[in-house]
Amino acid sequence: MKFLGLCGSLRSGSFNASVLRTAVDLTVVPRELVVWPDLGRLPFFNADVEQTALPGIVAELRAAVGASDGVLIVSPEYAHGTSGVLKNALEWLVGGGEIAAKPVALVSASTAITGGDNARAWLSQTLTVMGVQVIPQDLRIPQAARKITDGRVTDEPTVAALRDLLDDLADAAARAREDSGTFA
Repeated sequence: MKFLGLCGSLRSGSFNASVLRTAVDLTVVPRELVVWPDLGRLPFFNADVEQTALPGIVAELRAAVGASDGVLIVSPEYAHGTSGVLKNALEWLVGGGEIAAKPVALVSASTAITGGDNARAWLSQTLTVMGVQVIPQDLRIPQAARKITDGRVTDEPTVAALRDLLDDLADAAARAREDSGTFA
């Protein structure tokens, strides 16, 4: 079972990138979590470009999403929503349809006590409109500076919650496979 991880932060030392690295560490065979290397390399979405000359990097992202059994999105909260770089990536994914009906799990880490609630809510609404199966379980990591050390989640209850979320995503992907008649 193969999953794709997307991080909505480009900041070096990002708490959200740390969460994604920890998720990779927690993923064991027969599961695999591959992180898309840098959403910042995507050009700004342009429908004219999409229709006439799809950039290679966009085609690669769409193919990676299409080849995955599910997607883990980890996002900071900026201005009461998600980051521009993640929004841009989602705009590129709309037209290809590869993410439609995929199970997606949402995580947000924030130094605030709210844990990025608005970012996850915004993402859930946007992804639902895109036809994505946003799993009901999600993870908020408030006061992330207290729970992340040296690029990894170190708070045991948060690590356990992340592990549980990965299991929930895998369960949703297995159900989606069964429903579609596709078996690995």
